Amino acid sequence: MTSIFDTSHSAKDLAVGTVSAPLRVPRVVASAFEKSIAIIVFLAVWELVPRLGIVDSAFLPAFSQVVVTGVDFALKGELWPHVEVSILRALGGFALGVVTGVPAGIVLGWYPKVERYFNPLLQLLRQTNPVSLLPVFILFFGLGYFTKIAIIYWVVVWPILLGAMSGVRYVDPALIKYGRSLALSDWQLFSRIVVPSSIPSIVTGMRLAVTYSFLMLVVSEMVGANSGLGYLVVNSQYLMSIDLLYVGVIILALLGIVANTLLVWLEKSLTSWNVNVER
Repeated sequence: MTSIFDTSHSAKDLAVGTVSAPLRVPRVVASAFEKSIAIIVFLAVWELVPRLGIVDSAFLPAFSQVVVTGVDFALKGELWPHVEVSILRALGGFALGVVTGVPAGIVLGWYPKVERYFNPLLQLLRQTNPVSLLPVFILFFGLGYFTKIAIIYWVVVWPILLGAMSGVRYVDPALIKYGRSLALSDWQLFSRIVVPSSIPSIVTGMRLAVTYSFLMLVVSEMVGANSGLGYLVVNSQYLMSIDLLYVGVIILALLGIVANTLLVWLEKSLTSWNVNVER
């Protein structure tokens, strides 16, 4: 008869079970590793290449050295003013592009006759090189804040406008027919079916616009500016403060990543009804 207090096999069984149990990595950890492994390898290569003398460290400092310089610059209180003014400039031009580009794109996509009249002019304007227009904006608005907002607006409004137009124009015809079968009015059809269905395309245009906004931000701050990340980059080049130059480049990249992440979150929030949106 076996006693309930018989523990002769318990320790062995537990030990064997512990060893033989498969090690399961949480999905969140595995996903984070998969997404970050390429970045980790890139940063490791960046760290090693100048230290091994493959590239002159005067032109490419080690990543850790750049981080130390950036932290020191931030602790002195000199970094945030540049970051703040750049964010305000980029956000101002981007917000103006959204406020004007989304409604205009929706209207042009919803009314094909209006689009036929305006499309040639829009195609002409959007093909104009924004860098070549920078002197024109300076002539009209000077070297102040509004010039930088205007040139950023010029580059962001077109992808937003075209994204809204495409989203409205290519709404699933089956949804339109279904709305008609329910006797929805044009306004109900537009507000309940067309606009929600076009959100993914609009957000895609906004994500492209964010990239363009930071690109044009740097260009605008390299001309006639005394603050901002673009100014920090070009001024560091002139002063041969190469560490600080890379600090500005890294922060610009991080700002772009944060903005893109926020827009992805916005898309998922606004399209929770759409099972086709990746989550």
